Amino acid sequence: MTTDRQETPAALAEHTQEDKGAGTATDAQAPRPLLEIEDLRVDFHGRRGITHAVRGLSLSMGREKIGIVGESGSGKSVTGRSILRLIRPPGVVRARRMVFDGIDLLSADERTMRAIRGDRIAMIMQDPKFSLNPVMRVGDQIAEAFRVHRRVSRREAKERALEMLKAVRIRDPERVYHAWPHELSGGMGQRVMIAMMLIPEPDLLIADEPTSALDVTVAMQVLAIMDDLVSSRGMGLMFISHDLDLVASFCDRVIIMYAGRVMEVIEAKRLHEAQHPYTRGLLASLPRIDEPREWLQTLKRDPAWLEEA
Repeated sequence: MTTDRQETPAALAEHTQEDKGAGTATDAQAPRPLLEIEDLRVDFHGRRGITHAVRGLSLSMGREKIGIVGESGSGKSVTGRSILRLIRPPGVVRARRMVFDGIDLLSADERTMRAIRGDRIAMIMQDPKFSLNPVMRVGDQIAEAFRVHRRVSRREAKERALEMLKAVRIRDPERVYHAWPHELSGGMGQRVMIAMMLIPEPDLLIADEPTSALDVTVAMQVLAIMDDLVSSRGMGLMFISHDLDLVASFCDRVIIMYAGRVMEVIEAKRLHEAQHPYTRGLLASLPRIDEPREWLQTLKRDPAWLEEA
């Protein structure tokens, strides 16, 4: 199942400028997708047999915001890690096609992948406590993320790091630059992670539940920062989350996964009009202030959902 790609205003404007530069009067052609995946399968081989973490996922996305939602164990995070080729044995990744901006990620050597990771594709992990180096000051980690991919001096890297800390709305960037990770709150730590991942200005950002460890108010602030930075830089965003309402308000399209398979793909603004029983069940199981109910609906799973299309 391949999703339809929507063009963002930035992408359309960029393409229009290219047509003008070429001096042609032909109809505008759709730009090449940023990421194309066809029939992605990820298996983990263990003593008790094979666990099928992702089963035949296909998608095509441009410089847009795509949400991936589903229960724990549905294959959301594994999908994100597979794109960066971060699945290690006993995991096995297979796909008919996995291309990023014309680069075949399946056949790329490790040197090419190291150049892509962090620079062209960045990934924000769930909890900054497990992502930041506890024995390295915050600013040094952000500056290092920039120097790995850019030949710049330490002074220039520091200036760039301070700019990014300001961009993620940290009030005292100089103090945070010299702080240790354990001195940061959860919200501030997540902002630091966003700054670190966005400092090389990647083309695609994979955010793996970046607000799961934050309270509601801080989570909304972090999302607003991400939305502003992603939109202003014209990059693609793959947003992995459990929160259907959050994804519906934040993304352009939503992919619903269950047990490694894609159940449904729908425009985010039409998520509450979804027709698949699994999506309907997830929506019905959400508590709502405006619709008080004595009991929340229990999600009923159909074995037929795992059958090959």
